[in-house]
Amino acid sequence: MRHVTLQNYLSRLQSSLASSNLWIDGQGRARGRYFNASLTSAFQAIRSGNDLRAIAFEGYARSYDPNDQGLNIWRLLDYVANDEESVELDRLCRLLHTINFYRQQTTQELDLFLSVHSRLLAAVEGNHGAAFRRILDVLELPHQQIVLQLPQITPSQRWVLTHVAENYRRNGFRIGVNAANLEQASDLLARVRPDTLKIDVNAANNPAAQIVLLEQADRGQCQVIFRKIENERQLKQLQTGNNTVSPYAVQGFLFDTPKASLYPEEEQTLITEAPLQLDHVCV
Repeated sequence: MRHVTLQNYLSRLQSSLASSNLWIDGQGRARGRYFNASLTSAFQAIRSGNDLRAIAFEGYARSYDPNDQGLNIWRLLDYVANDEESVELDRLCRLLHTINFYRQQTTQELDLFLSVHSRLLAAVEGNHGAAFRRILDVLELPHQQIVLQLPQITPSQRWVLTHVAENYRRNGFRIGVNAANLEQASDLLARVRPDTLKIDVNAANNPAAQIVLLEQADRGQCQVIFRKIENERQLKQLQTGNNTVSPYAVQGFLFDTPKASLYPEEEQTLITEAPLQLDHVCV
């Protein structure tokens, strides 16, 4: 069994849910309580552009629904929560996704992408990522497989993004960035030196510019992910335009909708319902 420390920790927990903000339900999912809402994780695959094999999964916070039809929790809460509350939710979601990812038996060789909310960039001071790294070390989970994905920024946030990225990197995490367009993508590659870079496929629909971007990313050992691919036409245009040997990855509803299970067709090992008392202060 992989991740034995995590499995043993979860199996030793008590059965009372009354005072817990994070617990394991009867379906084996880790669930959290926030603003009287019950939330859990859904995962969408990130796939190789070469053979469409799943190489990573991105975690999304969803309101709990037994049939994977939960709502985007950030859309529900982002406009009612203040900065401090949003930071707390961001931390809770990061721990929730980590547990829901690694409790499954199919994560070997796969990366986990965890998003950092834009409010966290300015609201948190000090050593970003240190507490989250300590939790991963206690549970003996591989931080090397986790990509902390930083949000799109405005020009005035450039120095903040660089500062946060360096802190996460010093704590051993890989860094992902999101680009609004090809010009910003090139700037982020040069300035932040990320491990991954995401860009909407519709914002990168210039074949010549795509090739330049992929070659620049290849030199910087950065993986480019074209996201929001929703139909065969977008995929075909991407494949036809990228006449290059530089690798890239793809993500979108054409391939996968977010689900609780990484591989729904496979039966996952369920953990007996029990509360989780771990601190979710994981900056």
